[in-house]
Amino acid sequence: MPQRGNAQAEKQTNMDLTDTGKSLTVQSPGRINIIGEHTDYNDGFVLPAAVDKKTTVQIARNGSPALCRVTAANFGEHFEFSLDHFSPLKAGWQNYVMGVVHELQQLGGRIEGFDCRFEGDVPIGSGMSSSAALECSLAYALNELFTLGFGRDRLIKAGQMAEHRFVGIKCGIMDQFASMMGKKDYAILLDCRSLAYRYFPLELGDHQLLLLNTNVTHALASSGYNTRRAECEEGVALLKRRFRDITHLRDVTPAQLAEMRSQMPETIFRRCTHVVSENERVLAATRALSSGDLPALGQLMYRSHVSLQHDYEVSCPELDFLVERSLHADAVLGSRMMGGGFGGCTINLVEKNKCDEWVDDVSRAYLARFGILLTPYSVSIGDGTGVVL
Repeated sequence: MPQRGNAQAEKQTNMDLTDTGKSLTVQSPGRINIIGEHTDYNDGFVLPAAVDKKTTVQIARNGSPALCRVTAANFGEHFEFSLDHFSPLKAGWQNYVMGVVHELQQLGGRIEGFDCRFEGDVPIGSGMSSSAALECSLAYALNELFTLGFGRDRLIKAGQMAEHRFVGIKCGIMDQFASMMGKKDYAILLDCRSLAYRYFPLELGDHQLLLLNTNVTHALASSGYNTRRAECEEGVALLKRRFRDITHLRDVTPAQLAEMRSQMPETIFRRCTHVVSENERVLAATRALSSGDLPALGQLMYRSHVSLQHDYEVSCPELDFLVERSLHADAVLGSRMMGGGFGGCTINLVEKNKCDEWVDDVSRAYLARFGILLTPYSVSIGDGTGVVL
């Protein structure tokens, strides 16, 4: 692998694309996750869907063999790097871009100099995975622009590994998969081990999915994620002493976990408890969707939050307040934190004709409690990554 140095970054409000040949525009959506949190990197099950909030990249060849010029329009920032010499910065959105390029190169993709410009409306830090939307849009755009010939499965994996190697977050594959493979009006049951998937119609009748953004991100948002992953790996190592066929928490049954409780530190046991029970809740949620049993789906969402709050310990006071407030609202069938945790959004299953009233009530209460304005997002379920025609 060639030695790689640092990219150069600077402020800039705009950038003109140099079109020396084929140019194109690609959109990639953010995602919601109805249920199945912190199960993906444990080879488990998740139930995400792509949403109507997107990242858009305009991209063109610039005639250079190695110079890449990138603009993030929402930030008014521009940076350049050479395909022959780049490495991760200490932090920043630039690492997602360079990480995707690096992963496509590692797969054998022959990329030349390009100019690209990103903009979008996926809220950052909300749990809707703006990072995966950026990764998937760029991977798809480079694949098309340079005729790399990779299938969507390889592009999904490139986005995931960009976060592992350039960003430093050992994420699972759900976010990139949902962004790339979303289908309008459908949720996706994804087996994160085999990547087998099935679409489920998201027929909510008189109800809708509503996100409430806490507008907070606590310090543990990144470090806590990697810590939880390490704790799960510790749990697997302990369980393997008794059950040798186990490779991930996906393989563990509730009975096996209960049998090993006395031989596990309490914290590790609770981390494992969340993952094992959450996988069961995901499968139960698909049955609830299939039968149109929305109250059952709502109760599964509540149970998921309790587990994330107490067993996995990735919630925060702001998220807990919103979920607890919803328990006293007739309009809400279910609520839970969504995403990695320590801030971001709750996802709520709310009666449509009472939604505005509920938002007004919870917004006032949230402001009075925390002094922070709540941001609601009504989302529609949309298609995955593709070229804008």
